[in-house]
Amino acid sequence: MSIIDSLRPAPGLRVLISAGASGIGAAIALAFRETGARVHVCDIDRLALDRMAREAPEITSSMADASVPEDVARVFDDVEGALGGLDVLINNVGIAGPTGALQDLQRGDWERTVAVNLHSQFYFAQRAIPLLKRSQANPCLIAMSSVAGRLGYPFRTPYASTKWAIVGLMKSLAIELGPHGVRVNAILPGTVEGERMNSVIGARAATAGVSVEAMRAEYLQKISLRRMVTLDDVAAMALFLCSSAARNLTGQAISVDGNMEYL
Repeated sequence: MSIIDSLRPAPGLRVLISAGASGIGAAIALAFRETGARVHVCDIDRLALDRMAREAPEITSSMADASVPEDVARVFDDVEGALGGLDVLINNVGIAGPTGALQDLQRGDWERTVAVNLHSQFYFAQRAIPLLKRSQANPCLIAMSSVAGRLGYPFRTPYASTKWAIVGLMKSLAIELGPHGVRVNAILPGTVEGERMNSVIGARAATAGVSVEAMRAEYLQKISLRRMVTLDDVAAMALFLCSSAARNLTGQAISVDGNMEYL
């Protein structure tokens, strides 16, 4: 195999992507489809799943709340039926959580953010590990963290806390699963252009008492390249990490952020 060929994931990989019907998850799902992978996505958003079914009918799907272990169990039943096993898990579920000073946050908002962002990582990884251990196709688990998993993030404490925890989970799993040939890495996206980031910027602008335009300009000033990341930037990193070119990359938290200097 040439170096160029090794940069592309092998065709026929069996891939599960949580929160895979929109945003980063959908971009990764469609990118894997282009490589010839067999892809299954799950999502809590029925409309997004229906849209994915119209756009890519060959991608199978499940509707699930990733913070509910019984829902996750049903997803893996569907994966076994649709794919017959698993070579790649993209653990992508996440919510923005509340914006505000920690002293003013509601306990329920904290607990919901931890349940969705962190507990889901545990539920999916625990179910996927036995399948990944049986894979003979360069098995790989990718945990989706955030640049907030390496930097402090004022007024977004619940979100940042979960994203740091995901990196710790990933690094520990990489050591556990390395002897079984399973690689585990995390992707830390920066400011990703799109509707979700527009909502985050709007919420922070409201908290800070400034205009949305001023807050957007402030975000760009924090990035060395002075531009936001695209969905395709993140999808490309996921493809690379699942390629044979990355066969000795494990336990790594890889930022795709244009060098975000602070939050």
